[in-house]
Amino acid sequence: MDELEQIEGIGPKTKELLAKLKIFTIADLLNYYPFRYEILKRSSLEELKDGEKIIIDGQIEGLPTIIYISSKLNKIILRINTNKVILNITIYNRPYLINKLKSGNYITVIGKYDKNKNSIIANDIMLEKLPLNPRIESIYYTTTGLPRKNISKFITNAIMNGYHLPEMLPQYIIEKYNLMKKNEAIIEIHNPKDILSLKKARQRLKYEELFLYLLKINYLKEKNLKEKEAICRNIDKEKISSIIKKLPYELTVDQKECLNEILIDLSSEKRMNRLLQGDVGCGKTIVALLASYANYLSNHQTAIMVPTEILANQHYEQAKELFSDTPMNIKLLTSNITKKDKENIYKGLSEGNIDLIIGTQSLIQKDVVFHNLGLIITDEQHRFGVNQRTTLKNKGIKPDVLSMSATPIPRTYALTIYGDMDVSSIKTKPVGRKEVITYFKKEQEITSVLELMKKQIDAHHQIYVIAPMIDDDNEELSNVKTLEEKMKKAFGKICKIASIHGKLENTEKNKIMKSYEQGNIDILISTTIIEVGVNVPNASMIVIFDANLFGLSTIHQLRGRVGRSDIQSYCILIAKDYYERLKMLENCSDGFEISEYDFKNRGEGDLFGMRQSGEIGLKLANVKKDFQMLLKAREDVIEFLPKLISSPQEYQEITMELKKIYDLD
Repeated sequence: MDELEQIEGIGPKTKELLAKLKIFTIADLLNYYPFRYEILKRSSLEELKDGEKIIIDGQIEGLPTIIYISSKLNKIILRINTNKVILNITIYNRPYLINKLKSGNYITVIGKYDKNKNSIIANDIMLEKLPLNPRIESIYYTTTGLPRKNISKFITNAIMNGYHLPEMLPQYIIEKYNLMKKNEAIIEIHNPKDILSLKKARQRLKYEELFLYLLKINYLKEKNLKEKEAICRNIDKEKISSIIKKLPYELTVDQKECLNEILIDLSSEKRMNRLLQGDVGCGKTIVALLASYANYLSNHQTAIMVPTEILANQHYEQAKELFSDTPMNIKLLTSNITKKDKENIYKGLSEGNIDLIIGTQSLIQKDVVFHNLGLIITDEQHRFGVNQRTTLKNKGIKPDVLSMSATPIPRTYALTIYGDMDVSSIKTKPVGRKEVITYFKKEQEITSVLELMKKQIDAHHQIYVIAPMIDDDNEELSNVKTLEEKMKKAFGKICKIASIHGKLENTEKNKIMKSYEQGNIDILISTTIIEVGVNVPNASMIVIFDANLFGLSTIHQLRGRVGRSDIQSYCILIAKDYYERLKMLENCSDGFEISEYDFKNRGEGDLFGMRQSGEIGLKLANVKKDFQMLLKAREDVIEFLPKLISSPQEYQEITMELKKIYDLD
């Protein structure tokens, strides 16, 4: 019998429904935590107002009746006696209850109270009388055809059958913090006795999540440090210097330092696993391309994977220009490449005739086989899933890995979240770049915004206009369609206006973007599709509507689309009401400072975008709210890791977990 089918009530059909919730084993079931809790205690009819939620118990009087309104709609009508009053109860689409609602039985009804009609529209009926003490009920996410009460019942059955989850924390740490035992915490989180027990269970399981995550990344880093099978290169720094000298600008101190860190990695005996992070427009791409040249000089291939075709084309053109005086063979691979050209590229890669390939997810297709892949570079790496990055990595024999991100993370967070990676940061911007002047405007000030836009158009500069969505029925929010109509009404007679968004075909998007880059479009209305990497030096203004819907880090990314030359550039943030965090952007252009402010005041969304929450594996812990716990867990992991490495058998369950995660056998 299958493992899940050992649980009473779970058969083949229920298994299929549980699979939709990613529950495949009993362990998955026990780790499927409630998303909220409801405290059930009797309501006082005297204190309730009309339309408020009611929880009340009573005895069924008479026989309930069921009425079939249509094939998909039915209702059960019954009455209950609360000893004070008779209440009329209606519950919809629960026909299976009719045979369980017997006259004289005590039940608990949860629903909406209609004071005038002395009735309740029930959303739930419990076939038992509510206990005198308040009860905490667990509420689970579910799927059609699987009542949430069934999930609770299956979990209770598994616990009652004695199924245990392995203890994943060392005993001395459990004692250090007086934590609950693992299985006690599992019982309490699903069936809490009281609020205090629930809090203790959540704290225990949160800490375990953070401890295991940090243990995994630090264990992996330790393993990589001992790895002696990495590619060891003799770096020809003179040839790299000759390329740098031909640049029309001088590298910043940060760029030089980051490049040096990468070159040291490439020439060492350990595999590189480095994150190159930096503010928008700081020049990460040139550092990555120089790294690819160092890899080429050692007779190895480089693959650069980016999230969009627009960015792939841009990197390709930049690489061709940078290495035009070298014999380096560079190719572009995207979904728009013809079948014949793709076949030639596949052949060139497998035979080692292509030195640098730049592309989208097309690079991870099975037809792509490398001759000697030595370096993988992922731009905006958080936009790729773990499996995608792993697939590309597996196309080489222990290739070095360089990840890039334009969402800078403060050092404290980076050292914690990216414990398995070395982090290089570029903070200074290239010489000659002017700060983007940012204004916050309310919607009623749109006339002054249009006047500012007109000045840029008269100066023959280009403008981005950003909407939070493509189209929407919500008239209160701006969208690409309505903004395009408004911009054409305001400026249609004096300039060329176009729009771009994710629903367009790739060929159409590339065509529009190319036209904008060439200066044939003056105002481009877009969603955040242009957030990453697009480089149009003549674009001098970006206007962001409903800016309050975006995180500060996202706005800062968008702001980075302008100010990419010596032209004074502007960012206009528009919202209906005043927002202090948007005003903050008027005076701050430091991406690291903005990221920290956004993290502290809005949440960890952008931070988790960097290292996806699914990749981290957190279900209960919240990086923002539990950051102090995260730091404490990091200290404990650093202390514990040598013990684990020296005595893996003593911590067998943890060792097995690490092997499972990283395939270390």
